[in-house]
Amino acid sequence: HSGPGPLTSPLQLRGSMTTLKEICRGLPLNPLPENRGRRNGIPHAPVRTPNLTAQEKKLALRNALRYFPPDIQKKLVLEFAEELRLYGHIYMYRFCPDIEMRAYPIEDYPCKTKSAAAIMLMIMNNLDPSVAQFPQELVTYGGNGQVFSNWAQFWLAMQYLSEMTEEQTLVMYSGHPLGLFPSHRYAPRLVITNGMVIPNYSSRDEYEKMFALGVTMYGQMTAGSYCYIGPQGIVHGTVLTVLNAGRRYLKAEDLSGKVFVTSGLGGMSGAQAKAAVIAGCVGIIAEVDEAALMKRYKQGWLMEISNNLDHCIARLRYGFSVAWLGVGNCMQTVSFVCNVYIAMCYFFFFSNQPFKICSRDARKNKIALSLGYHGNVVDLWERLAYELDTTGELLADLGSDQTSCHNPFSGGYYPVQLGFEEAKQLLSTNPGKFRTLVQESLRRQVAAINRLTDKGMFFWDYGNAFLLEAQRAGADVEKKGANKTEFRYPSYVQHIMGDIFSLGFGPFRWVCTSGDPQDLATTDSIAMSVLEDSIRRGGKATLHVVGSQARILYSDQRGRVSIAIAINRAIAEGRIKFSVTRERCHHIASGDDGKEVSSQQKTNAACLIHGNTFPFLLDMAVQNFVGDAFRGATWVALHNGGGVGWGEVINGGFGLVLDGSTEAEERAKMMLSWDVSNGVARRCWSGNGYAYETICQAMRDNAALKVTLPQKVVDENILEQALRS
Repeated sequence: HSGPGPLTSPLQLRGSMTTLKEICRGLPLNPLPENRGRRNGIPHAPVRTPNLTAQEKKLALRNALRYFPPDIQKKLVLEFAEELRLYGHIYMYRFCPDIEMRAYPIEDYPCKTKSAAAIMLMIMNNLDPSVAQFPQELVTYGGNGQVFSNWAQFWLAMQYLSEMTEEQTLVMYSGHPLGLFPSHRYAPRLVITNGMVIPNYSSRDEYEKMFALGVTMYGQMTAGSYCYIGPQGIVHGTVLTVLNAGRRYLKAEDLSGKVFVTSGLGGMSGAQAKAAVIAGCVGIIAEVDEAALMKRYKQGWLMEISNNLDHCIARLRYGFSVAWLGVGNCMQTVSFVCNVYIAMCYFFFFSNQPFKICSRDARKNKIALSLGYHGNVVDLWERLAYELDTTGELLADLGSDQTSCHNPFSGGYYPVQLGFEEAKQLLSTNPGKFRTLVQESLRRQVAAINRLTDKGMFFWDYGNAFLLEAQRAGADVEKKGANKTEFRYPSYVQHIMGDIFSLGFGPFRWVCTSGDPQDLATTDSIAMSVLEDSIRRGGKATLHVVGSQARILYSDQRGRVSIAIAINRAIAEGRIKFSVTRERCHHIASGDDGKEVSSQQKTNAACLIHGNTFPFLLDMAVQNFVGDAFRGATWVALHNGGGVGWGEVINGGFGLVLDGSTEAEERAKMMLSWDVSNGVARRCWSGNGYAYETICQAMRDNAALKVTLPQKVVDENILEQALRS
């Protein structure tokens, strides 16, 4: 195969028949656009099987027709009924816009406020075929992470945003644009909630029905809040996870020559390949969907691909090695959590260093290699177990899983017993049989993993509900001698990244709304200069971008505020042409509640993050959402579901537009500080020592910050004495 190159799709090849001005005029009703149905040549979401009754099907149709006047309902109802029958949901394919869907420069959007234009840019970026997993079904990532529930909602939201003033706020209810409401210039321009379902009804089966009815949707973490930026959105977090897993569990500061085995390349999981190379190890990533695999390869995330297990094993033993020239040995010197550590990952990700290729033993010569295996990860794990049994050689050192296992029976995980296309067919024709095969496949995967971990490999759960679903399938994942709800493998947050978040470190993103790569290069330089006391400079920073001109970086509270201020001032000075949006992954110190508890260990062992009183409280995410709103966020979002599954987590997120104004700088200072301190204070109250030290330092830096600090029980004996008395 040839090297990285641009991707095209039928959504792009059809041309730009519709303009942005037309998009902003609202639903095209006179005349109606041609109904082309599902388009060929692009990936499509699996068929959903909501099992609606006859009355519920009528309700789904009635709900869909609410967007259209009576004179065209008779025509539309027939095709909506057909979509519901064929696909299990009414996507309204007729209204999929005939435009090249991408993040256009912000000045191209016909809006009354640049904040609204920035939101429109992010919406279109989330639906860009180079970014979105299933663009025509409005799914950005994770198999079912919706931007909207249907295309009518897209048109209405874009119309409202184009009309919005600085004294209005758009309210979004699970994809539905409720409308523009009077507010004030300091209020958020957009408030989003997704899936806020009463807890007793927040189950997977209820969700399938409610989504089919068109009354709620699953926004994942950054799809339904329009903040997704492609695989680059988690590449730094994945690097840190792999490096820290090696340090903690392999006692290895240098991961060169180590092998990391995992799965998933469809959405954010595409970052795993790049992260393995940055960490200096050999990454083998399995993906059943050839389209997803090729997409990541052509975009440059994968160095090599193969559909042959013999070839994959041979690459481990006799493959080529790749050495970075001109970089030296600095990756081995980074500390556990500090700006040096973060900045080095940043430098390695974006540096354009030449490759040196030679034919040598892959593991012994400590290569950095990313290999995409087109096949089922269960076959890969079982082959590695077979190699161990027959040769005595343990070929894998680290392992995880990033399939969309939060959605295992609707296309998030495919059974090993069937080929990809055959499995998709079974999913729509016999979902019960599909479920049985998935659970059998999970048991086989865990059995192979257990065999390897018994001999020294380290495996962790990546917050995708893998262990939770494996347990439900009857796999051997319980921790021996412990509570039945504890797992034998740890959570990546609780055991690997928890201390980083407790120190206030975490990911934040920015998007240059001009669409100009030079603006992104300027922000790169600014971010590097803020951290320049901690890093060595060298090499030319180059772009590795999917969709919009976007970046992600890990830093602490002080670093992220400083970078935001520096970027804002660069806009004011004209060094950056247009505004820059700031977002973050919802999964950080403050925004995510419940994920690592519900997907991993439902015991107080998990309370390092969620509090010793009760680990399932969701105050932190809700407080984050509300607090960001009145401290200056441009838009805020609150979701049920996140990456681990419907009913398993609540997370809050934000978007902040930096436009060069003094007001934007004040908003950044106030909101970004709260966004971190909220979570650190919560972790401090749970008893985390790192969080205690971090929040105390924050109070010393800001006299207006006063946090309730926990008092330790010095003498544990008094507890027993009190109970006995």
